[in-house]
Amino acid sequence: MTRLRDLISEGTDTLARAGIDAPGREARRILSHELGLDPARLAGCGMEDVPEAAAAACREKFVHRAARAPLSHVLGYRDFWKHRFRVTPDVLDPRPETERLVEIALGAPFRRVLDLGTGSGAIIVSLLAERTDATGVGTDISEAAVLVAGENAAAAGVADRLILPLSDWWEDVGGTYDLIVSNPPYIAAHEMGGLAPEVRDHEPRLALTDEGDGLGAYRAIAAGALAHLAPGGRLLLEIGHEQGAEVRGIIEAAGLECAAIHADLDGRDRVVEARSSAQHR
Repeated sequence: MTRLRDLISEGTDTLARAGIDAPGREARRILSHELGLDPARLAGCGMEDVPEAAAAACREKFVHRAARAPLSHVLGYRDFWKHRFRVTPDVLDPRPETERLVEIALGAPFRRVLDLGTGSGAIIVSLLAERTDATGVGTDISEAAVLVAGENAAAAGVADRLILPLSDWWEDVGGTYDLIVSNPPYIAAHEMGGLAPEVRDHEPRLALTDEGDGLGAYRAIAAGALAHLAPGGRLLLEIGHEQGAEVRGIIEAAGLECAAIHADLDGRDRVVEARSSAQHR
């Protein structure tokens, strides 16, 4: 048997040597998940014994995280908006800043929503869970990602209102929508080397970069947006914090009106909101 306090110390040391920020906190997160304990109770359970099989499983997860796998991959989930989403190496780890896009989307009514490049489904599942009269389509080029999104939709109880086709942007998308959202790959190829190893080495590259200037996805989305937006419909795009002016130019060149560039909680540009003219059709 291994005492819990010793396992906490061991995990903290393992993560600290790997350069993980807040290693003690992350060690406790891993232990609470693996052992089924409330994190708040860990401090008062230090003298408890942990069965060797459970201790070995915890150590395996410490090693996985020390190899700089994202914590969400180690735990298998990420809490986003109001739900817990399954996360695998096949999908982008949902970021807290993306909740800003969800918040803005919920600021106006919609009945039919399209999520381009849905990944884990975090955005569209969150939106459909909030708008029980809405239906949606979430596309992705990755079959593995679509399967993860389907699992998350089922877990949140929205699978009956969501279609998840394989599609390269607009390739297999039909119909019109009063809300289109996307968190596309926006990192330029030359910036990839500077990313944290958790992102660069463990998340799907096609969800991070267009292998060009980081604006390719916005050009593709803008090119088809008018044909798929209902009159007066909205387009919401997550952006890199220095891309606001460039993305504005792209969507305006495509005939859309840039209604706003919204900041995240850190005051950085995060979401471009565009609208189609109420008379465009």
